[in-house]
Amino acid sequence: MRAFEYASPTTKEQAVSLLGNSWDEAEVLAGGTDLLSLMKDGCVAPKRLVNIKEIRELRGISAGGGGLRIGALATIQELLDNRAVSRAYPAITQAAEGITSPQIRSLGTIGGELCQRPRCWYYRAGYGLLATDEQGEPLVPSGDNRYHAILGNAGPAYFVHASSLAPALIALGAKVRLFGPDGVREMWLDQFFTTPLTADDRETALKPNEIVTEIIVPTALGVKSATYEVRQREALDWPLATASVALSMSGDRVRVARIVMGHVAPRPWRAAEAEQVLAEKAVTEEVAQKAGELALNGANSLSRNGYKIQLARVAVKRAILMAARGGRG
Repeated sequence: MRAFEYASPTTKEQAVSLLGNSWDEAEVLAGGTDLLSLMKDGCVAPKRLVNIKEIRELRGISAGGGGLRIGALATIQELLDNRAVSRAYPAITQAAEGITSPQIRSLGTIGGELCQRPRCWYYRAGYGLLATDEQGEPLVPSGDNRYHAILGNAGPAYFVHASSLAPALIALGAKVRLFGPDGVREMWLDQFFTTPLTADDRETALKPNEIVTEIIVPTALGVKSATYEVRQREALDWPLATASVALSMSGDRVRVARIVMGHVAPRPWRAAEAEQVLAEKAVTEEVAQKAGELALNGANSLSRNGYKIQLARVAVKRAILMAARGGRG
């Protein structure tokens, strides 16, 4: 790990003033569960670390009639322990339950979980964000791509988005608030995530001199939600495919559906065509099956990851059925 400066501000204004205009100048340190590994592996080498853990206003989780506020410094474990979240937003709790490491749960923050870098082994091994050889040719299409993208993978990005919580939060209509030199900036969480086009791009709309301050989720009144994931093992691992579903109900019929898949594309993937097939229908096995099939329309497997298409179909179907049952499996 290269030498770096260290700063520990107590206000968001101080934190932003210590960040630079490029990513190699400074990085934000919160839980550190991803950043420190990246620094040890030589994937990033910031000149300064800006520790934001002492900024009290970024902490906490509060739920009420107006919705849910999750501070960027709230931990995964705090989210799991919050009964108001588990009652009203089961999709979020179920997504958090997939993060099985006690250490990551206790240290990892919500803001950091959303902003973590790709788990692609080419990237982590030093081949760059877009995983190219010395001639600039992509390594993933003809290499070991068992866990890579099946959607949004026309290039140049082939990794899958690493966040477990993002699909559930997007399905529930969350917004993210950012703070930078020009003050507060708010956007839909769906728009926060981007697909890099160059090796210098990031996977979010966050600027080098901004920090995530909080996530805002609207009220879940009349909404049924669930997250279903498919993984190789229950121990610490990243899923092969996930689906988060939020159903706004009118009686026993779906008024509006939101379906977001994870770990299948370089960003959380909204399944708009599948959402439409649920509208104005009661949820049945047949309807859920049809939605699962439509969610993977346009999927394009690489040489070794075709199995993920069927896994994602199953995840969508089962998440829909779980949501219709009030989030129960």
